[in-house]
Amino acid sequence: MTQLTVMQLPYELVLGWRYTRAGRATRRNGFISFISGVSMLGIALGVAALIIVLSVMNGFQKEVRDRMLGVISHIEVFAPNGAALPDPQKTLVEIKANENVVGAATFIAAQALLARGEDMKGTLVRGIDPTLEGQVTDLAATSSTTLARLVPGEFGVVLGGELARAMGVREGDTVTLIAPSGQVTPAGVVPRLKQMKVVGTFDSGHYEYDSALVMLHQDDAAKIFRLEGPTGIRIKLKDLHQAREVAQELSRSLTGDLLIRDWTRQNKTWFAAVQLEKRMMFIILALIVAVAAFNLVSTLVMTVTDKRADIAILRTLGASPKSIMGIFVVQGAMVGVIGTLAGLLLGLGIAFNIDVLVPALERLLNASFLPKDIYLISRMPSEPQYADIMPIAVIALILAFLATLYPSWRASRVNPAEALRYE
Repeated sequence: MTQLTVMQLPYELVLGWRYTRAGRATRRNGFISFISGVSMLGIALGVAALIIVLSVMNGFQKEVRDRMLGVISHIEVFAPNGAALPDPQKTLVEIKANENVVGAATFIAAQALLARGEDMKGTLVRGIDPTLEGQVTDLAATSSTTLARLVPGEFGVVLGGELARAMGVREGDTVTLIAPSGQVTPAGVVPRLKQMKVVGTFDSGHYEYDSALVMLHQDDAAKIFRLEGPTGIRIKLKDLHQAREVAQELSRSLTGDLLIRDWTRQNKTWFAAVQLEKRMMFIILALIVAVAAFNLVSTLVMTVTDKRADIAILRTLGASPKSIMGIFVVQGAMVGVIGTLAGLLLGLGIAFNIDVLVPALERLLNASFLPKDIYLISRMPSEPQYADIMPIAVIALILAFLATLYPSWRASRVNPAEALRYE
């Protein structure tokens, strides 16, 4: 009796694997094997689709975030209503006292119109100190020579590449900056205009900023917008993921009436939309895996019907209902495990090579899947994450296991006398 118990598990595994391969070659077994293969393929495709889609969404989010942080800073501290900071040097000292801060620089933020001939564009104007800009953004590292041309008193500007192309301007051309608040004269309110020389352009890879951002020297911006000093301070942290916590610390430590905004809040709606889309895509594609997994029900029901005589013989030889149930659970689990592993290999293979596959497909179809003026980036990114892959595999295996329970229970309830009556 002890020997039978020890051998029970291998016995179930052997028979379960044999039934998965459909056993002897008959028409019915061949059909069952086909249905089992379809279920396996469905699970594999569902798992692969989940991995690919979530990897692309992760890559898209990371790509946009990195390009965005190449232009904006991790945290911004600024005065209310666009006014100048009351004591920028004191605020800088208080900010740098935080151990998580690696760099800080003052700036002026404003909005204006940029005109050249009959073309006019609304722009975001940023007055910077070129010598300090490298401490807070990655853009200064790639455009250091361009930003160095911003000399106080010369009123030079650096334009985003898309903005410059849209207005048809090149380095050395002259543009007109129109400040929103005008001068009060006897003839009425006259807008303030200033002729500016384009000293360079930059391309951050983020269309929103490349098409709207204008940078000039902080001192020139203060004169144009009639400010006594910088309107804010930009901060770079050791770890960008701690931006919200550090912002809360600064709100308690900084003196004065100041507003603090971290990078997650600057584009809060966009990041929230991406997370919502990711969750919805996970649910929708998980339903595909569920449909494929529950195809196992029909496969196992047909197998149980076909193997009634075998079940009856096993029962008469002393096999327990639990043992019979285990055989068919193993069969369904084998399909789930093989399908999940195949899906993982396929999904990861495509996810890690999507930067090669998508351009090849675009050339083949002569199409562009990601117009950069719509999707902010022009190439298909991908970043498979362990936190996504493990739940996908676990869910697929659990669904496959659940799908085996009812057919396996039916098999354990087969009456040997009834099953052998017509054999």
